[in-house]
Amino acid sequence: MITRRKLLQSSAATGLGLAAGALAAPAIAQGAKIKLGYVSPQSGPLAAFSEADTYILENFAASEAGASFEVIVKDSQSNPNRAADVAGELIVDDEIDLMLVASTPETTNPVAATCEAEELPCISTVAPWQPWFIGQQGNPGDPSSWEPFYYAYHFFWGLEDVISVFTAMWGQLDTNKQVGGLFPNDGDGNAWGDPNVGFPPVLSDLGYTLTDPGRYQNLTDDFSAQINAFRQANVEIVTGVPIPPDFTTFWSQAKQQGFTPKAASIGKAILFPQAVEALGNAGNNLSSEVWWSPSHPFSSSLTGASSADLAQGYMAATNRQWTQPIGFVHALFEMAANVMGRVDDAGDGDAVAEAIAATQLDSIVGRIAFDGAGLPPFAAQNVAKTPLVGGQWRLLDNGSYDLVIVDNSSAPEIPTAGVMEEIS
Repeated sequence: MITRRKLLQSSAATGLGLAAGALAAPAIAQGAKIKLGYVSPQSGPLAAFSEADTYILENFAASEAGASFEVIVKDSQSNPNRAADVAGELIVDDEIDLMLVASTPETTNPVAATCEAEELPCISTVAPWQPWFIGQQGNPGDPSSWEPFYYAYHFFWGLEDVISVFTAMWGQLDTNKQVGGLFPNDGDGNAWGDPNVGFPPVLSDLGYTLTDPGRYQNLTDDFSAQINAFRQANVEIVTGVPIPPDFTTFWSQAKQQGFTPKAASIGKAILFPQAVEALGNAGNNLSSEVWWSPSHPFSSSLTGASSADLAQGYMAATNRQWTQPIGFVHALFEMAANVMGRVDDAGDGDAVAEAIAATQLDSIVGRIAFDGAGLPPFAAQNVAKTPLVGGQWRLLDNGSYDLVIVDNSSAPEIPTAGVMEEIS
């Protein structure tokens, strides 16, 4: 199908006018505000990802740039079907100009796919780029069939980055290189455990042996099969990408059955302090990827606030510990303001999509640019990579936990504050 966007591309009629890093006043017809749709999992098992949404949205509305926007918020309820439904409502009923969506492929993918089908510009984040890009393809198992998107754009890190971070952390310990994989039957789990683009081939090349008991269903209440498989293989390292309640179940049962590996580097489930605190003393020295923290040396293009300022502001306003999605949700709205400041007509979806593609933004999570850096050619058009480091949760005297960055080999500009320690 020849879309208006493709026609514009073929005639080189981009008409952007402003430098990609500039932040100008968006075009507003007759005083009307630009409509942004925002979808995230505000309830259900993934709700921890959206804990800071209200704080970020209120601060955006209070900012100088935010005055030009109306933000319409929808809850995916941690359900992919619901995510697609509310995306459709925002596009058809609310007539938004730009879609923003965050947090796990179960939310980002159905929203981005709906936007692509409706030719509505979409910016997403907080999902590794492989399950985001490959998971939306008609035939994920056939790379030759993969096609770029024209309206959907994504910024985050990839599986190659988290594998590099995890193995660098493990390399600081003396282990037998026996790894147990905890991969659920969902977008993240299938990507992380994929024999071609996931953990298996990279771990094998680095001399690790992976024990993968197979996919399990989310909200499983019995992990005995996985624990027994890991014990039989003498696993000293556990990795995976379970949802928060599932890792709590797994780790509690592992402790009960006498299985304690030297390292447990877990994506998704232990990103949040409350998830680790729920484990009591058993959460000490669990490790995970760190996408954003108060020590990240980046500032907001909207307010000039540093990462430390943003985290401190959130904690002061909510009396809750900072969490990693704070930075990336803030960056979504930085992107919205930056992109809409570079178009003549906020309602021209083709021009907005072109402006997204031309982005070169120094944001609270680092530089966001769709320039193909660090990406294979098939994903270069739609993905911008952000830096990743590794951290370990350390139990404090008051029973709370602090996330300490222990590896920055992939992003040396982000300082470390300690070294990797064994789980005891």
